Amino acid sequence: MTLKNRISLLVSLLFTILFGLASTLIFVLYSNFRKEEFRDRLQIKALSNIKLLVNVKEVDDQLLKMIDQNSINKLYDEKTLVFDSHFKLIYSSIDDAKINWSIDDLKYLKKNKTFFKQQGDYEVYGVFYDTKDKDFYALISATDDYGKRKLLFLRYTLIISYIFFTCICWVLTSFMVKKAMSPLNTFHQKIKKINENNLDTRIASKSNKNEIDLIANEFNFMMDRIEISYQKQKEFTAHASHELRTPLSRITSQIENTIEDSATSIKGKSFLKTILSDVNQLTELINSLLILSKIDNKNHENYEVQRMDEILFSAIENLNKSFPDFVILFEMEENENLDTALEIKGNKNLLEIAISNVLKNACVYSDNKQAIVKISIENNDLIISISNIGKTLTDNEQKNLFQPFMRGENSKGTAGFGLGLRIVNRILTLHNAKIIYSVPFENTNLFQLIFHSN
Repeated sequence: MTLKNRISLLVSLLFTILFGLASTLIFVLYSNFRKEEFRDRLQIKALSNIKLLVNVKEVDDQLLKMIDQNSINKLYDEKTLVFDSHFKLIYSSIDDAKINWSIDDLKYLKKNKTFFKQQGDYEVYGVFYDTKDKDFYALISATDDYGKRKLLFLRYTLIISYIFFTCICWVLTSFMVKKAMSPLNTFHQKIKKINENNLDTRIASKSNKNEIDLIANEFNFMMDRIEISYQKQKEFTAHASHELRTPLSRITSQIENTIEDSATSIKGKSFLKTILSDVNQLTELINSLLILSKIDNKNHENYEVQRMDEILFSAIENLNKSFPDFVILFEMEENENLDTALEIKGNKNLLEIAISNVLKNACVYSDNKQAIVKISIENNDLIISISNIGKTLTDNEQKNLFQPFMRGENSKGTAGFGLGLRIVNRILTLHNAKIIYSVPFENTNLFQLIFHSN
């Protein structure tokens, strides 16, 4: 799970839990408040009835009417019972509701003055009232339909509000966290694209107070140090390669002159030719290292439009000089967009080096001294395919094919250093292109140079 999803989940869960607890607390508090408020109403009504009995000396129909009507707020299903000090019922309201009571309830009233309890749907309140002459006990019950309707309304309101605002919270939290984390997404995308060809990539920052900006500043500082170190390494490789070329050139010249000298014995010439071969390989290695050190994407603004077919023909012509017995079969796919696709913006010398290295690779590792070069277009991308018949690479070798100094099992007995395809890959990366190796058929090696359309 990503960081932004974890933050969204945690914030949403926290809100959901807190809102649920708050809603529950509100409902419980209001439920208790309703009971207390209804108990107070029952108490007022019970005391009013007792006071009427105390103040009116005779109990008659007139008194009953006065008791029934002695309430500002009429209660639902109200029932009132009044007892004298001998637990004799002296008044019962005229409704049909019933109150379950016992002598023990009245004795409990005398001792504790009041009680309040639930009997089914009814709530019963009892009160003890004493005067100088006699004592009175009153029991009154009713249903709080009005209060319960409000409580039911509150319950549904809280449930609906909880569901609605929880959903809103999850959506808004996800949106806000995604927006807040967008700089990290930009950060991540830029980091993914960093390689040895674009070490000058930097992350834009607005201030030093934001944690993301602080990370961006430290990242930029780290990239500065990496770029400086990498440039120093490349400069050292370039300088060392350049300095080594001069003495190697002199050694090569001296060996060649000695071989041509008639005074040199046949055995000495054979020995010198072996040394010359080793010196030429060393020179080739140094030239490859020098090319790698000079490849730099900082000059891509100066690239010009090149015709890839012309570069390909030039590379084939140069290859024929070194390998005159090697045959190259050329194919070109007919396509109305071919002329446009063949125009690639880049460095002519580097592109020719890349194609030459692939052609040389096809020549060296071919079993029949033959290769097929085909130019085609796929999804507006220019594809130069170079295939030959020969021993193919294993899956494990293919994974490291473009790493420096990598040589497969098929290279045994063949001169080389494993830098040619590395150079090709670096050059094509600078030109927004790529190289792919595959084995379409048995004993068939296929290299595809894919140049993406601009």
